[in-house]
Amino acid sequence: MQITPEEFRQKPLYAHTFLADAPLHDVWKVDLQGGGEGRTLEDLQRLLTFDDLERTNPIVDGLFKLRWLLGRWFGWDAKKHDSPAESYLHRLTPADRERSLAEPGSVDGPFRVIYRFENESLGEIVNGTVHGFVLTTMEPAAGGYTLYLAVYVKQVNRFTPFYMLLIDPFRRFFVYPAMMQRMTKAWASAYAYA
Repeated sequence: MQITPEEFRQKPLYAHTFLADAPLHDVWKVDLQGGGEGRTLEDLQRLLTFDDLERTNPIVDGLFKLRWLLGRWFGWDAKKHDSPAESYLHRLTPADRERSLAEPGSVDGPFRVIYRFENESLGEIVNGTVHGFVLTTMEPAAGGYTLYLAVYVKQVNRFTPFYMLLIDPFRRFFVYPAMMQRMTKAWASAYAYA
């Protein structure tokens, strides 16, 4: 389920200041039932890799394969687009780096880990189409937990708005709903009775 950016900005998250200059594109909310007390985002991330989510079903798998193929053909994913100077890694303070549960700059699927705190994780991707960020955060809720998935998109060229307009229907109607369903099932399988 999508929620409004205004609702999401009310959450006390580090990302709101860290990504102050990156436009929030959209936010999704997933209810995770059960789990018991003290669960963290790492408990969910331990259940699924990005590759697992990418292969959620044949439609999502096909869309990702098409995107990676087009990226190779058009050079969108060439290293030349991912300049270290553009990355937000340099914004991390020494305290941020120490607090992160994953090494900042490490690879997670197509994303670079910026930070991974107990209940807030930020990944970054820079290519010929977008400078994007995916933020996941989790909080306790009645009967379980609530997971939020927020996507931030910075324009890298004149093609970025057209690209986002082109892929948004696929993201909103196929990719994210399927991925969230996969997360919900994995969570239920692991923690429903905890």
